[in-house]
Amino acid sequence: MTRHLLEIDDLSRDELLHLIALAEQPSPRRCLDGRGVGLVFEKPSLRTRHSTEMAVHQLGGHPVTVQGVEVGIDTRETAEDIARTLSCYHAAIGCRVFEHGKIERVAAAASVPVVNLLSDEAHPLQAIADVLTLRQELGGLEGRTITYVGDPNNVLQSLALATGMLGMQVRVACPASHPVPELMLDRIAASGVALEVFDRPTAAVAGADAIYADVWTSMGQELEAVQRRHDFEGFTIDEALLEAAGPDVIFLHCLPAHRDEEVSAAVIDGPRSRVWEQATNRMHAARGALLWLLEGAAR
Repeated sequence: MTRHLLEIDDLSRDELLHLIALAEQPSPRRCLDGRGVGLVFEKPSLRTRHSTEMAVHQLGGHPVTVQGVEVGIDTRETAEDIARTLSCYHAAIGCRVFEHGKIERVAAAASVPVVNLLSDEAHPLQAIADVLTLRQELGGLEGRTITYVGDPNNVLQSLALATGMLGMQVRVACPASHPVPELMLDRIAASGVALEVFDRPTAAVAGADAIYADVWTSMGQELEAVQRRHDFEGFTIDEALLEAAGPDVIFLHCLPAHRDEEVSAAVIDGPRSRVWEQATNRMHAARGALLWLLEGAAR
């Protein structure tokens, strides 16, 4: 049976650990030698495109990237026909889309593995890169604490699933006007992860080993930017909030960042920031995911 990676909970804990081990290999098997990977970008990207294309290259393959306007998902061709077409040429398919339902339809119709490069519900490769970074910085993750501060979005869901499955205590601080969606809470709980929810950041970061942020206004929400800045006032991660966490806390951000909105420039550009290590690990995460998917497809 063809396996896909659309969200972290598509993996068991042991599978997640195996994928991480594959991502950490310095000289991975060139399982894509002479083969291609079709990459569909309905949403523009910097890190995702470069990290995934380089991951394919490192595995010996050829990445073929197309922008959303070139394929026209559900305007020029259906998601299903795009999946069937790309399956004719490629060993795997990656999609970065707005609606999660589109990548679910691609996976249902494809005859090769499909990996979610981002959707409005999930960002699994980012979460794997985050785990790689946390392991490098903290060592073992069991019993450690990570606090996400800000908008409870797709990044939070994947982060909570990945870190919680590996034994971390997971907290989120978000304003009452932007609560964690019930469906997200249910999905995280179904995976066995206990998510602690706070409505102010100071209590949420106390004793945390890592603090995580994402932008308050994601792509597609630009018309809400002014209101969101008002709603999230008081949730900026600054040096005072780091001090409230403790002397050894590290800062993570999936990027792009809006300095002096969700995070101060002093924090993201400061000594506790590990955002560039995260960015580097995006490539390793993509490589590990492709290795895992293609090994699974061969079983």
